[in-house]
Amino acid sequence: MNQEEKFQEMAKRNDIARQLGLNVVLTNKAAELPDIKELLYTVRSFNRFTQKDDPYGWHDLGYFDWKGQRVLWKIDYFDDQLKQFEDPLSDNCKRVVTIMLASEY
Repeated sequence: MNQEEKFQEMAKRNDIARQLGLNVVLTNKAAELPDIKELLYTVRSFNRFTQKDDPYGWHDLGYFDWKGQRVLWKIDYFDDQLKQFEDPLSDNCKRVVTIMLASEY
């Protein structure tokens, strides 16, 4: 698999994890935002990736304004025990979507 194919596969896997809402965590401040159900839907349906914000096309980070707050979500990669970073293209990789206020990043 060449680099472009790896990046496309990474984006595909990241999109699936985010769209299905798998392994989502919210920071304490994000959890205090209004309309959490709608916030989660907004993260799941996010598709405004740009070359500036997503230069490798991995679809592993996004941000938007939510009820007067700048919200950021990002994807991190872990092993089965959620203890260490894992190769994002490994079948054993667990993706964790973290939703936070941009000011917390």
